[in-house]
Amino acid sequence: MVDAAIKPATGAKGGKEVGRKDALVIGAASVGTVFEWYDFYLYGSLATYITHHFFSGVNETTGYIFALLAFAAGFAVRPFGALVFGRLGDLWGRKNTFLVTMLLMGLSTFVVGLLPSYGQIGIIAPILLVVMRLVQGLALGGEYGGAATYVAEHAPPGRRGLYTSFIQITATFGLFLSLIVILLTRSSVGEDAFKAFGWRIPFLISIALLGVSLWIRLQLAESPSFVKMVEEGKGSKKPLADSFAKWGNLKIVLLALVGLTAGQAVVWYTGQFYALFFLEKMLKVDGALTNSMVAISLLIGTPFFVFFGWLSDKIGRKPIIMLGCVLAALTYFPLFKTLTVAANPQLAAAVATAPVTVVANPGDCAFQFDPIGKTVFNHSCDLAKSYLAKAGVTYTNQAAPAGTLATIKIGDKVIPSFAGETLDKAAFTARKTSWEKDLGAALKTAGYPAKADSALVNKPLVIAILTILVIYVTMVYGPIAAMLVELFPTNIRYTSMSLPYHIGNGWFGGFLPTTAFAMVAATGNIYYGLWYPIVVAAVTAVVGILFLKETKDVDIEA
Repeated sequence: MVDAAIKPATGAKGGKEVGRKDALVIGAASVGTVFEWYDFYLYGSLATYITHHFFSGVNETTGYIFALLAFAAGFAVRPFGALVFGRLGDLWGRKNTFLVTMLLMGLSTFVVGLLPSYGQIGIIAPILLVVMRLVQGLALGGEYGGAATYVAEHAPPGRRGLYTSFIQITATFGLFLSLIVILLTRSSVGEDAFKAFGWRIPFLISIALLGVSLWIRLQLAESPSFVKMVEEGKGSKKPLADSFAKWGNLKIVLLALVGLTAGQAVVWYTGQFYALFFLEKMLKVDGALTNSMVAISLLIGTPFFVFFGWLSDKIGRKPIIMLGCVLAALTYFPLFKTLTVAANPQLAAAVATAPVTVVANPGDCAFQFDPIGKTVFNHSCDLAKSYLAKAGVTYTNQAAPAGTLATIKIGDKVIPSFAGETLDKAAFTARKTSWEKDLGAALKTAGYPAKADSALVNKPLVIAILTILVIYVTMVYGPIAAMLVELFPTNIRYTSMSLPYHIGNGWFGGFLPTTAFAMVAATGNIYYGLWYPIVVAAVTAVVGILFLKETKDVDIEA
């Protein structure tokens, strides 16, 4: 059981209640963090447009995977940012450190809006894009731990869950703000202009947000707990060694990762990002409509961050977080299947009445990921699966004997593929064009839509499902900042809590869209990617329930 660094509370900070000035300080810290999340999540919200401009030199499936990988690159380096800035935060102070992270985040986001496209400078374009994402990831790795620690150290015992819940809102509100700016830009310039250049405007606007954020942060004083620690000479001279080279603290770091942040992360990214990807990429719902429905669900669900933060001060952090993980693991499949029926009823009907099966020799099927865009996937199985993936058609696989030409069953109709590897380039191109036309016609006849009909989308039901997913997010995320802060002592708190948080959210959560999409592309089942968050959330629930103790009553200054 976790017991190191946890001591019973001895009362409020000298009996002091948080007054109006402290509330304003906490609000200022939260507003500054909103803008950082806005910057970071613009990329995820605009992944489709970024694919078109920066990864146009490769095939469509590879380009989208690359765009998701570039999105994930920002998450990959977040733990390293946590180490660098966490150490500085425990040495320099909370305020100074998150001023630096904000500056890095704002400038790198602004630069993304200025980058030339692949068509202008070739392979240098995606390389520069990834570099900017890495800078963003490093900055965010230092931001969250500082903001959460800063707010928690201003709040008295008994109210830390409530006050840190406002920091938890910032991630969702940052995503919400990015969606609103995107929607306003799209409606102002029009879809064609937005695709050509308008997508850059939300990135460029970030320079103004940076100025506002820096001004707000400069008004803040240092954390009282940090000041007290320095005055008493109790600071750590080696935060990294004290955090990770001593088993007593390292054990807590590991349990915080597996038993808290890993599950929290996959629930967060499934509910707020994978749902967006699922609607737009797999169900072919119009992008503007998708963003609108996600934004509405975020608006409805966001107050629950504060509710569950407040509730965690009453009944504890652990039961709320664990229940959120359990509910997610148990209900993701039925929720996403219902989402399909509500968002694209024509697709759902076609899958039910005319299911698609690819019958092929498994040895004839390649893993269609082409990093340099030069490989031609011309075997009969590859041709079948490539077309279905681009069309957003879910299918099952059926093994066939070696040497068998792949076929596509659409209900009772069978469409044979062809052996493209036996044809020269001109003949292959002509044959493929003719074959894809016939296959497309067969799918259309069977009821498979090229895209979702916006008029048929059951918008209230879609929004209701998205809201449920957001409420799961609020359950796991609302109380977690307070719990992480309460697990570690003041002199190494910034470093110790930042690493498990950013490994969980940067790696387990950040790689979720890429991993889930790859799982779908490999199997043909649009729901198969859900196994990733379900398994991780279930593991977190088991570990957290068995090995983590409640923290709500600890004294964080002890």
